Amino acid sequence: MAEQSSRGEIFVVDDDPAVRDTLSMVLKAAGYEVICFADGAALLSVARNRTPAAILLDVHIPGKSGLDILKELQGEDYPAPIFMISGQGDIAMAVGAIKSGALDFIEKPFRGSEIVGRLDEAIGAYARRQAENASPKFGSLHFPGREPLTRREREVLEQFASGASNKEAGRTLGISPRTIEDHRANIMKKLGARNAADLIRIVMTAAQRAS
Repeated sequence: MAEQSSRGEIFVVDDDPAVRDTLSMVLKAAGYEVICFADGAALLSVARNRTPAAILLDVHIPGKSGLDILKELQGEDYPAPIFMISGQGDIAMAVGAIKSGALDFIEKPFRGSEIVGRLDEAIGAYARRQAENASPKFGSLHFPGREPLTRREREVLEQFASGASNKEAGRTLGISPRTIEDHRANIMKKLGARNAADLIRIVMTAAQRAS
């Protein structure tokens, strides 16, 4: 039987050999090549010179934490989606990771099919955005006196302004609806919006000012 062509490399960072073995098996079965790392230092030495299709990075790893590694990789600007893997008690930390540039987080315990589905969606969405070569249309909007939005927050804001639901925005950006909701709450807080209608009004005002 002809060998299946690779769908790209996935970097897996977890100090638990059982987790590494499981993820490696599941992802290889889905057609990905997998490179596993037991700690962040090993990942950094490779990830700075070689770009995978995506990275799965555990929050709790020996030495520098997953969050430290994420910051060193400059998550939001890294040229591939980065998922944080977290135990159920680490949700606040995972939300912090998203603010530091992780695309999304995946809770343990997880199903193999869920991981593959989330990766497929995220890698596809990332490729579409690269092909469009578009920084968000709202990338140039300014909100005077407000805390600046991150690039991903601007992408989410663009989705909402076009009328997308959490689910639709998540599908377009390759992010779970719950993470989209976290981004929206953060955007509303930064822009001082009281509700969704107020948020749209703030955006339209900024767009008129820019035109």
